[in-house]
Amino acid sequence: MALNLATFRKRTLTAAIFVVVMLTGLLWNHWSFFVLFSIIHFGCWIEYQSLIGKIDPGYAAITPLHKYGVMLAGWCILLYFTSDELFTLFGMHLHELGWWMGLLFLFLLPIVEFLFAGKFQLKNIGYSALGLLYISLSWGLMIDLRSSWGGSQVDIVDKDRLFFPLLLIGTIWINDTMAYIVGSLIGKTPLSSISPKKTWEGTAGGALLAIITVTLIWIWQFTSQLWWHISIIALIATIAGTFGDLLESKLKRLAGVKDSGAIMPGHGGFLDRFDSLLIATPFVWLYLMIMINS
Repeated sequence: MALNLATFRKRTLTAAIFVVVMLTGLLWNHWSFFVLFSIIHFGCWIEYQSLIGKIDPGYAAITPLHKYGVMLAGWCILLYFTSDELFTLFGMHLHELGWWMGLLFLFLLPIVEFLFAGKFQLKNIGYSALGLLYISLSWGLMIDLRSSWGGSQVDIVDKDRLFFPLLLIGTIWINDTMAYIVGSLIGKTPLSSISPKKTWEGTAGGALLAIITVTLIWIWQFTSQLWWHISIIALIATIAGTFGDLLESKLKRLAGVKDSGAIMPGHGGFLDRFDSLLIATPFVWLYLMIMINS
């Protein structure tokens, strides 16, 4: 697959703007981090519901109360994973607010589906439940990485709570970029029929370069100790991220669309941009849980 310079320039320009917006949200403070991923959360939900509606027209006919209610229910998961130490507003802990609002939505949404759709559409409830796992839980765990991990709680690094989110996001960005470049230059063997443009050469090259890069940065900036944990986290992120990319490609293929949205020229929509991170986040979070409890 030859490198398309025009496409690469457009992707690079929009990616640069995207990086500025992302870094502002990530680095400003914990509130900007929460607002950033709240916006991403709702953007992913809008595109997810659009894709599922194209795959199954029955889901496209859900009531507005169901459509927006499940988004708010998912946002409650993000609220739930905030820490009381960081996220307190007017004396109220967002963690507790997320818990009680989440319980309310859990009971109300099935009732709303029954009353306003004329019958209980279990299939539509199932699609929404999958969306809660796919989107809301993933971003909730990302908020947990920002809220609760770091400092003395984690032996791997004595840094602030931004370390693991930045490590995860940085690994995914490096992997995606390097996979595209390597695949464009030397890619010949298709990775999967789901995404014909992806190659084994690009996938392997991107993963290897991402793992090497983040590991060397760790050794250079911090310490040569525990470098294997960083390499393992990067490996998990690249493998899970690749599956996340393929999963979203499968959804788009079933829906008959090229991109999930059009928010970023050359990159598509929210799901196109964050598909890898959606699947990588829970697996990295799980590894950290196992590592700390072992």
